[in-house]
Amino acid sequence: MTVTDPVAYKEYATRAVPVIVEYGGQFLSRGAAFKQIEGTARDRHVVVRFADMATAQACYNSAGYQAALSFAKDASLRDLVIVEETG
Repeated sequence: MTVTDPVAYKEYATRAVPVIVEYGGQFLSRGAAFKQIEGTARDRHVVVRFADMATAQACYNSAGYQAALSFAKDASLRDLVIVEETG
C-alpha cells in the first residue's frame, strides 16, 4: 500500500489491529524491507495469517473492520488479497 494521509491511516490501524487480533489474525510482516521484482510497487506491505480463508473473509466483512476501513479508503492506495496457505 501507499499511504496518502498518515493521520487518517493511523486511525485505521488503531481501529483495525484489535479486530484482526480478535479474529485470530497473526501479523507476520508490517512495513518490513522488501524488493519489488515485478508488478506495481507499493511503499508498504502487511502480511497477516488467519486460521483459514473463511476467517480472513469474516474479519474483513465484520462491522469493526469495515468501520476501521472507512479511515483507510481515502488515506491509502491499497490492494488486498486473501491467499490460502497450502504448506
